[in-house]
Amino acid sequence: MISVVILGAGNVATHLFKVFNKTENITVRQWFNRNLKPIDQYKNSVSITDKLEALKDADVYILAVSDDAIAGISSQLPFENRLIVHTSGCVNIHDMDKKNRRGVLYPLQTFSKAATIDFSNVPICIETLDKKDYHLLKHLAVSIGSPTKRINTNQRKVLHLAAVFVNNFTNQLYRIGHEITESEGAEFDLLKPLIIETAKKVQTMSPYMAQTGPAKRNDQKTIKNHLSLLENNHHKDIYNLLTQAIQRTHGRKKL
Repeated sequence: MISVVILGAGNVATHLFKVFNKTENITVRQWFNRNLKPIDQYKNSVSITDKLEALKDADVYILAVSDDAIAGISSQLPFENRLIVHTSGCVNIHDMDKKNRRGVLYPLQTFSKAATIDFSNVPICIETLDKKDYHLLKHLAVSIGSPTKRINTNQRKVLHLAAVFVNNFTNQLYRIGHEITESEGAEFDLLKPLIIETAKKVQTMSPYMAQTGPAKRNDQKTIKNHLSLLENNHHKDIYNLLTQAIQRTHGRKKL
């Protein structure tokens, strides 16, 4: 049985608690947050606290907090030589206080509290300074059904950067698409099969090979027509920038 204490009450912390709490060989001994209100609803399922000095003994302490808070909380922990891990894609493992053993348990997925997460689709990227700690974290990840990958800090940082492009930026493009369809009363839902098919294609081919559309074809007539339809200048800038990026990638003439 692996015992865990979770620190933080955001999206990642909440999903980790839920999956740990229903996993047989993991026990959540405690859940800490400086403000108890976000986790008060779970007080009948787990011991909660807002005091670092009241933290219970555990095999792993998971800092699922904001990037800016990781170093500070790690230095305030009232014990030494225990395994402390954070869940950030960006923060260096050495930013945590060296009085404890340090590691990273980075779930490479997008988390929203209201969304259901299947952890078999959540790769867990693991980084440790000690070999035995790696095996413990791998066992923890495998116990919730997640695939695991051992990575270093630089690999984790570029994965996080790439994730911003393929998730956060893509979601913003969905939002723009939604605004464009709404402008003429068209249904955004009609685009959802296209969104799904686009995501499916890169499971079996490279993004380079999957690219289609007027920018790749250098279809100037369609490109100019699209630009004339866009009333929002910011949307025009984005359209031009991405069109030029596709044309550079595929050796087409720039706009």
